[in-house]
Amino acid sequence: MTKGTGWCALFAALIVIISIMLAGCTTGPANAEDDAAKDWRLTLNGTGTKVLTMEDLHSFPAVTGHGYAVSTTGVRFGPYVCTGVDLRDLAAEVGGLAPGDRIWVSAPDGYMWVFDTDQAEGNGFVTFNASLREIPSPPLRIILMYEQDGRPVGYDDGGPARIAIISEQPGVVTEGSAWVKWVDRIEIKRE
Repeated sequence: MTKGTGWCALFAALIVIISIMLAGCTTGPANAEDDAAKDWRLTLNGTGTKVLTMEDLHSFPAVTGHGYAVSTTGVRFGPYVCTGVDLRDLAAEVGGLAPGDRIWVSAPDGYMWVFDTDQAEGNGFVTFNASLREIPSPPLRIILMYEQDGRPVGYDDGGPARIAIISEQPGVVTEGSAWVKWVDRIEIKRE
């Protein structure tokens, strides 16, 4: 073997090894977010307890509306077209809501937000226009969103399921603190 063919053989072997390594890098899960949605579970707790899968969530009546949020530091999220399940429909699965009840929505990272029954009816929110000037609140709904702009909610956006406060009219901004990400538990607490 000559010096030139030795280098060629070494180069060819290197190309084959790199090709095999690159092929291995692309044979992981087709979509890790699909796997996360498949493994996701929601615990509902009220007068009873139920555990729902994403498939179960999709069996509820779907609600679609416009969602737009702003964080306490002024970071805007949206505007989005949001699709999910009305929080009241989920509460109905475990005994429903009575006046004075509180709805505790939490995530595995420990974040939690509490809604009252007035808010579950779409009332009691401060709303803004796109310029962040306070406006009278139009009718609102709280949903557990599983689609954002026609696609499953990605992990970085709080998916596979997160809270969204929606309106039929676009451009209505609500406080982002209530938009709980990575929701895995909803509890109805009686007063």
